[in-house]
Amino acid sequence: MIESKLTNSNVIIGYLSAIVAAVLFGSVSTLAKPILSTINPIVLSSIIYLIAGLFFTPSGSRERSKITMKYYGLILTSAVAGAIIAPIIFFVGLKLSTAADTALLANGETVFSILFALLVFKERLSRVGYIAVTLILGGVFLVTTNLDFNSSIFKLNIGNVFVVASTIIWGLDNNICKIIVRRVDVSKLIQLKALIGGCILLGTVFILGIPFNIQREQLLPVVFLGVFGFAISLYLYLHSIKRIGVVKASSLLSLSAVFGLVFAIIFLHELISINQIIAISIMICGIHLMYSHEKKDQIILK
Repeated sequence: MIESKLTNSNVIIGYLSAIVAAVLFGSVSTLAKPILSTINPIVLSSIIYLIAGLFFTPSGSRERSKITMKYYGLILTSAVAGAIIAPIIFFVGLKLSTAADTALLANGETVFSILFALLVFKERLSRVGYIAVTLILGGVFLVTTNLDFNSSIFKLNIGNVFVVASTIIWGLDNNICKIIVRRVDVSKLIQLKALIGGCILLGTVFILGIPFNIQREQLLPVVFLGVFGFAISLYLYLHSIKRIGVVKASSLLSLSAVFGLVFAIIFLHELISINQIIAISIMICGIHLMYSHEKKDQIILK
């Protein structure tokens, strides 16, 4: 009876963690869009990940878990993919696109996380799960192409393409992190990953001679991005994966598209198109199907 209550408690915490992570990650495109008008994407990425790493240094430093060379290699791979390449591509895409489109396309991370889990890590979905993934991919396709055809060739928005590319890399990174957190505490993982990525990015900034120009009024949004948009949202998402599994955690994280769209409309006064409404409706249908019918075993935190 006690074990059942603990299990239910872990599941509820897993759901709540994923939803809060979705709210925080949904704010990223709206917060970062104005900043990118004056700050280089590499500079912004380096600052954000250094802030995220430093934020988790106190708790991460207390962890005494023994990390083998295998796991150090996985952490380095995760840092290069998820804390260097993906954020640069994401912010470049955001700079060339709208915050609303970027928020919607961030749903691609859910799909690619699941696809990598299926193709590379040999996880399985139910039939309904495959339909759900197809629906979410359809929404991503609609936002990316805007159904604009020219001699049978899609007139792609290059910014949207960059955003989708970043979600592919983050999708792979999520599966790598899933393996790492079996041995390494979540706080320790984020600390190492973010500091490695942030330091390499900062070194790149100095080597390439990229201007490091941050205005005083931009400091608070940048700190918020580092602490809440990336550090805490990733922390909650990884804990959610440990409690309810990658499929349900990633599906709930896709709600960031809804929150991101609302933030973009309210704070950036961006207009929403009929294609965006259709796309988010399709994505929500896919998320609902996956959430309601996926029968994978729960991954419970021990």
